Amino acid sequence: MYTDRLITKVKKIMSTTAYQIHIELSGSKPKIWRRLIIPADMLLSDLHKVIQTAMGWTNAHLHMFVKGEVMLEPAIDVDFLDSRGIDYSGFTIEKLLQKKNDKIRYEYDFGDSWVHLIKLEKMIEEYEETLPVCKAGAMNCPPEDVGGIWSFQGFKEIMKNPSHPEHQMYKEWIGGHYDAEYFDLNRINDLLQDDNFGVFEW
Repeated sequence: MYTDRLITKVKKIMSTTAYQIHIELSGSKPKIWRRLIIPADMLLSDLHKVIQTAMGWTNAHLHMFVKGEVMLEPAIDVDFLDSRGIDYSGFTIEKLLQKKNDKIRYEYDFGDSWVHLIKLEKMIEEYEETLPVCKAGAMNCPPEDVGGIWSFQGFKEIMKNPSHPEHQMYKEWIGGHYDAEYFDLNRINDLLQDDNFGVFEW
C-alpha cells in the first residue's frame, strides 16, 4: 500500500504539461474562486474530484461539464434517471480547453444548480512540482442543500444577524457557526494529496 502511494506521488511530480485554471462560482458575491494547477491530461472524472475538494463540496450530488451546447457527465447506472449528456469516460481536460482563455462550465447539484466557470489562464510546459495544487482562492463554499445561489445570499445575511427569527434554525441546521470568509489553502492542498484527491465516495 505504501509503495503504491509512493509510485503515485512520483508520477505526479514527473515533468508534464500543466494547466493553470481559474474556477469561479457563478453569481457569488463576494466572488468564491480558486486557482489550480492540474495536469493537462487529467481525466474529467478526476477533475470533478479536485474541484469538489478545492471548492469545499462533499460529492453528495450529480454533476456535469458543459462545453458550448455539449454536456459531459459520468455514466449513471440508475434506471429512473435520464442521461442529460454523453458519458465523459476517457475525456481529458485538454480536449475541452485547448488555448488560453478557453472556458467551460462545471455544474454541481442539479437541484441547487451550482454553476462554476472554469477558464484556462495559461499552459505550463514541463511542470515538475506535485500536481494537482491549489495556488490561491477566496471565500467559503456554500453549505450543501442551501437552495442555490440566491438562497445562499439570504442565508449569509441571516447568519450575520442573531436577532433574525430564522437565525437559530439555520444555526442548528448548519451545525453551528458559518464563516463566509473561511479559506484554508494548506488544508485544501493536504486533501488533494490524499487518495481520491480527498473526495468521499458515497
